Amino acid sequence: MKQATQYRRAESVLVLVYTRASEVLLMRRLEPADFWQSVTGGLEENETAANAAQRELFEETGLQSALTDHQCSSVFKIKGVWRQRYHPEQTHNREHLFSVELDAPAQVLLNADEHAEYVWLPAEQAMERVSSPTNRQAIEDIALTAQYR
Repeated sequence: MKQATQYRRAESVLVLVYTRASEVLLMRRLEPADFWQSVTGGLEENETAANAAQRELFEETGLQSALTDHQCSSVFKIKGVWRQRYHPEQTHNREHLFSVELDAPAQVLLNADEHAEYVWLPAEQAMERVSSPTNRQAIEDIALTAQYR
C-alpha cells in the first residue's frame, strides 16, 4: 500500500529581526542559491502562528526573544522550488508577520540544514538584498519606521 504524501500547510510566518538602529538580520538559504530572507517557516498541524514564529526564531537563529505580533498577514502565490511541497490544489500561502527588536546585532546560530550564512544590514540595504516582496515590505514597514521613532 502506497503511503500518503504529506503536504505542507499553506500558512507560514515571517519574523523580522532588527535592531533599534534599523539593522536587519538576513540569512542566505542553501536552496535556492542566493535567496536571502528573514526568519520564515510553515505552521505545523494544530500550531498557532505565534507558536510557529517563536519556534522558527529559535530553530533558525538560536535566539529566544519576545515577539511582536503585527496582527496582519499577506497572501501570495506559491511558486518555484516551493510548489512541490504543497497540495496541487493549494496555490496560495498566508504569511503572518512578527518581529523582534534587539538593542544591537546578536550572534546567530544558523540551522545548517537551511541557511549558509547571515548578515546584519542597514534596512535600506536589506530591502535591496532580500528575495521576497513580503519580506521587503516588512523591512520597510517595521525596520525603517523604527529609525524615525
